[in-house]
Amino acid sequence: MNQEKKTSDLWKYVAIVLIAIVVALGAAMFTMVNSRLEEAANKECSAETAVIETVAETEAEIPETEAATETLSSRDKARAAGAEILSYWKDDSETKQKLIAFMEDITDESGSKYIPVEKRIAVFDFDGTLFCETDPNYFDYMLLVHRVLEDENYKDKASKFEKQTADKIVKQNETGESFKGLETDHGKSIASSFKGMTIDEFETYVHDFMRTPMLSYDGMTRGFGWYLPMLQIINYLEVNDFTVYIVSGTDRFIVRSIINDENSPLAHMPMSHVIGSDESLVATGQDDEDGLNYNYKTDDKVVTGGDFIIKNLKMNKVTAIAKEIGEQPVLSFGNSTGDSSMAEYVISDNPYESLAFMLCCDDLQRENGNLEKAQKMYDLCAENGWVPVSMKNDWTTIYGDSVTKKNAANEEKTAA
Repeated sequence: MNQEKKTSDLWKYVAIVLIAIVVALGAAMFTMVNSRLEEAANKECSAETAVIETVAETEAEIPETEAATETLSSRDKARAAGAEILSYWKDDSETKQKLIAFMEDITDESGSKYIPVEKRIAVFDFDGTLFCETDPNYFDYMLLVHRVLEDENYKDKASKFEKQTADKIVKQNETGESFKGLETDHGKSIASSFKGMTIDEFETYVHDFMRTPMLSYDGMTRGFGWYLPMLQIINYLEVNDFTVYIVSGTDRFIVRSIINDENSPLAHMPMSHVIGSDESLVATGQDDEDGLNYNYKTDDKVVTGGDFIIKNLKMNKVTAIAKEIGEQPVLSFGNSTGDSSMAEYVISDNPYESLAFMLCCDDLQRENGNLEKAQKMYDLCAENGWVPVSMKNDWTTIYGDSVTKKNAANEEKTAA
């Protein structure tokens, strides 16, 4: 009995010791785990703190950057942008300074002359305003001469009227003689001589002609006679949230083709922003049926219809702007009396500050200028309050250094 009691007491003792050991080990493990958890928590907290501090530092920098930007007023920004972008304009150009001053005024939200972005609309003529006007005649006039008199695939099919019109253009090129009604005769001939082409086919034809040499210049083809200072004007306007339209006397599909070229500096311009003279369009299956009676079919294509509709010059430019833009522009850029109605429409009874600029072809050294024509435009500017642009005195270049005009020295000497 005593032996059994001793054995029982021994096992109790062993059990107590084991329990004590387990409790001790558990406490140690708890302490260690807790320590590790606290350490991890501290590290995570430190990381979050670092992230928060970094974000706070970044956010603290943003107001400083914005504050630095805001130190420039809208007027200062307009002037800085003008000085930077209009690099092909001479610094002492009064015309350049008038445009920059205009932009300072109309972009200043606190000023009385501020113009809302949606009302900032500018219209540009094309030939002689953005693009070489004559070499020796308008691009679209020379296109007709090529189509009717030189194109091996068409010249034998050309009508008597088309040939007569082309011959008048050739004679005008050679003698300077003017022909009454040539503008509309040309429009009719363009429409008929390209009848039946899809818009893409017509565009391809124009693109091919664009790459033929310019007769009066070295280093320039027909489709790339852009006035670089005027392209800078468009860039300057777009930077200042202007919407730009081209309102040309040339057939709209010809101008669109010139612009819609992979190498065109205005390839970004929507085709809907190009307005010009119009010819008819029909469906391939339409024949002579009126559009009110004919429904476009799945296998139809839109092609040129052969009929001339309207020459977009003078008052016709005003009606085109009213119909197709639906807003009175605040800036107009042109170069001839064909643009005078557009200029007057822009600056007359306009609720916003407005200006009309007219290019004067007074440069015989770098451009096919005409001093008599230029002087007439200077006189019209003085009479009507338009701003003259001197191609000779306002611009540092016209086509860039890689383009030179043939026989420039002789022409300058003759004019003098």
